[in-house]
Amino acid sequence: MFRKLTQGIIKWLTDERANNEIPLCDFERIRYELRPCDVLLIEGRSRISEVIKQITQSSWSHACIYIGRLHDVDNVALRKKLEKQFNGDPNIQLVIEGYLGKGTIVSPLENYKHDHIRICRPRGLSRQDAQQVTAFAIHKLGTDYDMRQIFDLARFLVPWSILPRRWRSSLFVHHAGQSTKTVCSTMIAEAFACIDFPILPVIKQHEESGVELYARNPRLFTPRDFDYSPYFEIIKYPFVSFLESPYRHLPWNRQGLMSQDGVNIIDPMMDMDKPKKKRKLRLKNKNVSTIVENPEIEQEMQAELKALDQQSILIETSPESRTTKTTLFSMILHRFSIG
Repeated sequence: MFRKLTQGIIKWLTDERANNEIPLCDFERIRYELRPCDVLLIEGRSRISEVIKQITQSSWSHACIYIGRLHDVDNVALRKKLEKQFNGDPNIQLVIEGYLGKGTIVSPLENYKHDHIRICRPRGLSRQDAQQVTAFAIHKLGTDYDMRQIFDLARFLVPWSILPRRWRSSLFVHHAGQSTKTVCSTMIAEAFACIDFPILPVIKQHEESGVELYARNPRLFTPRDFDYSPYFEIIKYPFVSFLESPYRHLPWNRQGLMSQDGVNIIDPMMDMDKPKKKRKLRLKNKNVSTIVENPEIEQEMQAELKALDQQSILIETSPESRTTKTTLFSMILHRFSIG
């Protein structure tokens, strides 16, 4: 009876409302850019998610760790253990998470395609250490979810409480061996602690070394701490990105001009292997014709030749007049340095 009641409460707490809005992030871009050991923060839509948001004063209610695909796990034994927990397509991208009612499980990344996601990437993490973090998370598979820890964390974080924050609290109980229960953020914090990777360390002055770092209690970590940590890069891929294909917004010349030498701008349609042809203007004047190679004097020459044609003193039928006209035309060409 008590078990059924507990399961009913858990189902009510974890039931997610329908998401009718377009997510703020670009899921396809996120799945393309992810690396093993990236921490994913999720803005959940369940009742327990809303409670966690209120307690932590953050938009992030859940955290999971990305381990990649099955072939991204180098250790064969760990890969087989992972296959026992997940028997789907080996090319599916996977995360390990602590989930209320299910414990620590491996899930497809696809489960969060409709949620708001943020990537927290550990800075400078080596491949060898990344494999150790992944191994720690895989070893945690099957661990129960610690609902008591959530309750005690709520007591610890809220500014007021009927009971003293540390009284009978599971947060400060030291376990000689590995804990049999955990929550999402604690499991991830412990995974990074096993390689001495800092999240939010306590820094104290030290007489010899100058400063000394102290690890925080992993049970006190919440999803927002990975967002706040200076040792994780925060990566966002908004659904509408102003930086999408930035090269398409460069101020390119749209007239097809280009440079061959980095200095001069030319029209690529012109044949650069041949000498540049000068524009030619053929002027005909009855019995005399010539080629004008300078287009800038076109209008002036046309005007003088027109005046020459209109001179009433020249008679076309007279050979002498033709000679006179030819002489005058030659003089015009000579004046413009043509011929």
